[in-house]
Amino acid sequence: MTEPTGPWTIGRLLTWTTDFLKQHGSESPRLDAEVLLAHARGCDRIHLYACFDEIAADDLRDQFRALVRERAAGKPVAYLVGYREFYSRAFEVTSDVLIPRPETEYLVVAMLDHIKAKSSTDASLAIADIGTGSGILAVCAALELPNAVLTALDVSHSALEIAARNATRHHVSDRITFTSSDLFGNIDPSIQFDYVLSNPPYIGENERSTLPRDVRDFEPPVALFAGTHGMDIVHRLVCEVPAYLKEGGTLICEFSPPQQAEIRQLVENEPQLGEPHFVNDLAQQPRILVVTRQKAS
Repeated sequence: MTEPTGPWTIGRLLTWTTDFLKQHGSESPRLDAEVLLAHARGCDRIHLYACFDEIAADDLRDQFRALVRERAAGKPVAYLVGYREFYSRAFEVTSDVLIPRPETEYLVVAMLDHIKAKSSTDASLAIADIGTGSGILAVCAALELPNAVLTALDVSHSALEIAARNATRHHVSDRITFTSSDLFGNIDPSIQFDYVLSNPPYIGENERSTLPRDVRDFEPPVALFAGTHGMDIVHRLVCEVPAYLKEGGTLICEFSPPQQAEIRQLVENEPQLGEPHFVNDLAQQPRILVVTRQKAS
């Protein structure tokens, strides 16, 4: 695109960049432009609306232009600014962790709803977060459940370091233990949990070419892909989790909507697990599995 003549005001920067990013495949070009400019300017995004007529300094334009070039090349905005909002809280993210998605918030809601129906959010609970990534589930659980003690597990040491920083940022590090583990591999078999939470990798390798460029080329494959059809980790999780749940303990797990039937069959094949329940996302697609270990008869 040809740059317009005249002074580069904040408003003009946003308008031009929105068009530029749209031409380069951004699905949310205006939002991207605003987030990047606010980051370069060191202000909240809403403050941009009060200074549309302000002339942008040369150093601000240079910093903003560099960010826009990287975004146009496909790098996700969250990695460029170093954080992502989740459940109304800011979390550090880098290319070592999956970028939190809005649909994962349904997992937090499902957990809180289940706890309120069963006991109380003030109850003392032992909770595991499998594949913690940036730590969003463990940190949110700790913030929402003041008496919960959490174990956050991940195969990636880099992810665990980021998760630990997020726990420190939100002042809950004293109630979360971070452990390097492939699912329950490094957990003492005698330890059992009231809740196991997980947003595991569930995309199939056969879907790789269909993913948006910013997901396919920039987010960590280990956090995205789980075998040819995306079910490898979920299979293992459903088979292994009964041994680590207390009687009456509950698994709450995110999945891809087309996997619902296979997940239902998996759960029904595990005699220690009860009837699976599914929570729909905003698009009314099944997104969250909720299943409880049955009490011994």
